[in-house]
Amino acid sequence: MHAHCHDHTGARIARLRRARHLTQAQLADLAGLSMSIISKIEQGREPATPFVIAQVAAALRVGVGEITGQPYAEELRADELDVLVRPIREALDVYDLGADPDITPSSLDVLSSEAKRLCVQVRAGEIRRAGSDVAGLIQEATTAAHQHGTTEGWNTLGSFFRTAYDVTTKLGYSDLAALSLTRMDWTAQRASNAVVGGMYHYMRALTHLREGQYRTGDRLVRLGLSVLEQAEPTREQQVVTGQLHLGAAVMAGRAKNEDVAEGHLQEATRIAEGTGEAAETYWLTFGPTNVKVHRVSVLAELDKYGEVIEASSFRLPADWPKSRISHHYAEVAQAQMRENQIDASFKSLVAARKAAPQQAKYHPTVRETYAALEAAHRRLPNSFLSYGSWLGPGAH
Repeated sequence: MHAHCHDHTGARIARLRRARHLTQAQLADLAGLSMSIISKIEQGREPATPFVIAQVAAALRVGVGEITGQPYAEELRADELDVLVRPIREALDVYDLGADPDITPSSLDVLSSEAKRLCVQVRAGEIRRAGSDVAGLIQEATTAAHQHGTTEGWNTLGSFFRTAYDVTTKLGYSDLAALSLTRMDWTAQRASNAVVGGMYHYMRALTHLREGQYRTGDRLVRLGLSVLEQAEPTREQQVVTGQLHLGAAVMAGRAKNEDVAEGHLQEATRIAEGTGEAAETYWLTFGPTNVKVHRVSVLAELDKYGEVIEASSFRLPADWPKSRISHHYAEVAQAQMRENQIDASFKSLVAARKAAPQQAKYHPTVRETYAALEAAHRRLPNSFLSYGSWLGPGAH
């Protein structure tokens, strides 16, 4: 179910609810929510948080993408980003076919440099650039990895699979994101790389977080931490361990388990004190700043919107990844809107767009917050309408 004009999340929920022959009260009961929340969301008067979307999706027995309208096909076609998807899908399918006789790959040093370049582009929010190159590089690196059979070759191929995961996740193709992760795990096993294996479990846990499958996500976090215990206690191992705790904190927050979330945040804080800022270590952006950002995320998941605004008063480093900055401002914007800080909320949406426009345009929280601001019928600057036109018809 794709977005179209005047098709917001609430409208999709109402349509799916009626198709299941459910009343608002019945859906609220199945989803563990109040009927008031369901009513306001269906009317477009209140945004649907990731928790609410996941609960409703589970109650209606559909994927989260059915509720959010992802992928936003019309907007992807307009931006000519949809053409990136098929080559990535095809590249992911040749992983076990051995070396392609028609491909002469670059050296592993060159491919490793290319893998780093794509990671930098993703962190800068340059989805089109990374997405345009990753399919061809996956095929090239697949041949190189099979030819060399070395740890370096498998790790390089795994990095390209990780970029495919990042790109497809940001564009809303959850099936391809999941497939990219299985390929990443496949290379980690061949490289005997426990740290990358732990990172795979972290990313896989995030896919279950998005679908509201918290118990499975928690099991994956525990498995990831167990895998990391098998690795040498290097800085890289500590960074991935800390990032797993941050992911687990958000998972616990979305499951409304505040004590568990706080425990993971405290452990991540302890680890970050030892690693310092480690933005380029496996491109996880781990460090004291990311701990602060994740605390904001946890507070948002716990619906503590006033505390979100207070906790977000710190200054982000100028060289911090733009993709992470954009995501952070999107969360702050939603909290500000919930606290009726309408002007401040729109300013945060603008900041999210400025940091990483391609990412912000396809970020569900950005679109949900914009729709709620529009429904508030408050006086906003002319640039607000321009922002809506930029997001596309599915945001209205």
